[in-house]
Amino acid sequence: MTEELFREDSYLRECTARITAVDAAGVQLDRTVFYPLGGGQAGDAGELLLGDGRVLRIADTRKGPEPGTIVHLPAPDQDALLADLQPGMEVTARIDWARRERHMRFHTATHLLCALVPHPVDGCSITAGYARLDFHMTEPLDKDELSAGIARLVREAHPVSHSWITDEELDANPHLVRSMSVQPPRGTGRVRVLNIEGVDLQPCGGTHVRNTSEVGAVIVTKVEKKSARTRRVVLGFAEPAEG
Repeated sequence: MTEELFREDSYLRECTARITAVDAAGVQLDRTVFYPLGGGQAGDAGELLLGDGRVLRIADTRKGPEPGTIVHLPAPDQDALLADLQPGMEVTARIDWARRERHMRFHTATHLLCALVPHPVDGCSITAGYARLDFHMTEPLDKDELSAGIARLVREAHPVSHSWITDEELDANPHLVRSMSVQPPRGTGRVRVLNIEGVDLQPCGGTHVRNTSEVGAVIVTKVEKKSARTRRVVLGFAEPAEG
């Protein structure tokens, strides 16, 4: 099992950890700040700093073959350094913060969008360059109205927090689940719930900002009719992100 430090604090940029497994696929640690691809959100990139000063660059992060494990995928040219790693070695795991922060801003923005469009979600993608949600609906959507709605919720500076409920509590409150395509992570006996105060409440295991004001200038860049019952909304930064 990998201790998932990012679940409790999305702002952690690094941590010390020990290697628990290493092979050609990547490196597993006993604890990590790296978020693995899942729930529509892209995996983190960054680096593992070795005790002797060498640095293993991490290009992506995925869920491991065993439940509860996370694999840090090295960049393509890191094979020689990867071969020197052994279980038990201590490393410092450090994420690419600029990339993570964009994921956090976009992910929280998608929840604001969910509050503005009261329809089930049947597709989601959150990257450092854009985010998109596919809504199961037939009505048209107005790009400018949605952008104005997001801007209003950002200005209102709603606190963002999370809590945990049991699988049984989720089963008793099925209305909390908005997504048709990505189901809340189960198996540990508890489910993480994101709360944007007064705006949105739903299960989510992703990384988020602490307040909607930190979302910043995110706008709707495109609205598409993907099928008779699907409307796609694409989000982007109004100004290029730094870093």
